[in-house]
Amino acid sequence: MSALGLGCMGMTGAYGTPDEAEARATIARALDLGITFFDTADMYGWGANERLVGSALGGRRDEVVLATKFGFVAFQPGGQAEVSGTPEHVREACDASLQRLGVDHIDLYYQHRVDPRTPIEETVGAMAELVAAGKVRHLGLSEAKPETIRRAHGVHPITALQTEYSLWTRDPEDGILPTVRDLGIGYVAYSPLGRGFLSGTIHEQADLQREGDGRLNHPRFQGDNFTRNLVLVDGIRVIARDKGVTPAQLALAWVLSRGEDVVPIPGTKHAHYVEENAAAAEIVLTPEDLDRLERAVPKGSTAGQRYPDMSHIER
Repeated sequence: MSALGLGCMGMTGAYGTPDEAEARATIARALDLGITFFDTADMYGWGANERLVGSALGGRRDEVVLATKFGFVAFQPGGQAEVSGTPEHVREACDASLQRLGVDHIDLYYQHRVDPRTPIEETVGAMAELVAAGKVRHLGLSEAKPETIRRAHGVHPITALQTEYSLWTRDPEDGILPTVRDLGIGYVAYSPLGRGFLSGTIHEQADLQREGDGRLNHPRFQGDNFTRNLVLVDGIRVIARDKGVTPAQLALAWVLSRGEDVVPIPGTKHAHYVEENAAAAEIVLTPEDLDRLERAVPKGSTAGQRYPDMSHIER
């Protein structure tokens, strides 16, 4: 698969008003640039994203690794998430995703969030049945803690583990990355640009799309946290200027430098950003570059939690 993938969540409204024509053009441009890994989920637009991605891939479906996820079933007022990992839900969710995507199999099927009420062995056991039935090729987990990853891997090989990872989210280095490397599991980094913050294009909250932009609800984009995090981005911007690249390209190059087993999936709904992101795969960071980035964005220096409600994250 390609060094970078394409995260498709934002194409159906997570970060503002969706534009289907532009989204389709973005997917087509990604394909033309050699990007072969596409990431969606059943809860992105509650099915709309899968329908869009499946339709946009069209006759080129066999050229790509198509990943989707199940697990979220509802959000309550205040952002409280409800998840399900029951075997019944696993089977029903997979069949529904296959239908929306318009495909006969899913290349990589993730449990989006771990269900604390259902033993991981039961969930992965049901996912393994999907592999045996030919509906799914490989299994993945998202935002699972090391112990859960090991238990899941004992039931059926886990191919990929996905969590948030970027210059301003370094938590996976403390346990998850060593675990997946010990088990031979690939690592997929979502939000490698910090939901766009590390791109250097956000200077004030007014730069965010006011209507429907979920980032305004995230602690890192609010109040004093926003101001403090802008200082970190200023440091990235200076290094990028000296390097002759964009801040987004520098931030992606940093994630790519973490190892060949790390695949970032920057999300965008604009074709020109796909072009910018894809070029990051050609950037070589020197030891001096890496040292400057470490000093500009020290581990743990980001202000604010990743989500307004972290209850659906295993810790």
